[in-house]
Amino acid sequence: MIYFNSQSIPELQGLNFSQRMQIIRAAADRLPAPTKITLNIIKLIILSVLFIMIARADGWAIAGYILLLVVLYPLITRPITFYLCRKQFATIRRQQFPEQN
Repeated sequence: MIYFNSQSIPELQGLNFSQRMQIIRAAADRLPAPTKITLNIIKLIILSVLFIMIARADGWAIAGYILLLVVLYPLITRPITFYLCRKQFATIRRQQFPEQN
């Protein structure tokens, strides 16, 4: 399942925003090095393509590409991050918030 929002992830249900972000950050920090590298390369490719489009644009097209960057970057990278970290969410939640299980 693809999750675009941390509220819809079953392992993070019942937590407030800051608690969900704390668990997601901890899970991302625990990813194996090859997975982190792959995730960062995907992010770099997305940013590079969009920045090249911005650099080649002129006039109002620049604003359109910047808006595209602001919308597309999190729309693409967040679900990938959630997918790669999801198997660790339950474990980290039990460790960091044992009273809320």
